[in-house]
Amino acid sequence: PEVRYIVFGWGGRAFYLETPTWSELKAVPVMKALTLDASVMHVDVAGDILEPRPDVAGFDITEDRFAALLDFIAASFQRGPKGPILVPDAAYSRFDGFYEANGHFNALVGCNTWTAAALRIAGLRTGWWNPLPASLGLSMRLYN
Repeated sequence: PEVRYIVFGWGGRAFYLETPTWSELKAVPVMKALTLDASVMHVDVAGDILEPRPDVAGFDITEDRFAALLDFIAASFQRGPKGPILVPDAAYSRFDGFYEANGHFNALVGCNTWTAAALRIAGLRTGWWNPLPASLGLSMRLYN
């Protein structure tokens, strides 16, 4: 009943599924993330997010850009006969889940580049390449 947002993230399958916290970091998922890994979508929920916060940026977008953003997110999921393909027994809590995703993850094409592409679809400007959270955040502050 407290849900206000649905949170989507695209990332490396091994890293996402085998590293629920930084304290559980292992060499194999890191190597796959740096080289080539299958991808998954992580879907979670969030309650109210009070702004301003240093780690949260809100932007107004038009309805047609929002629809394009939703289409981009939907196209990121692999689909089976019944819709998105759930990864069985993979979650960080009872409120989230992982789904098979389109594309491959590596050090050059990672979660922040997926997020930047989604933001561009939504009509926001980003830098040319955003491999790290800091570069994406700086890009968003500079151009929007």
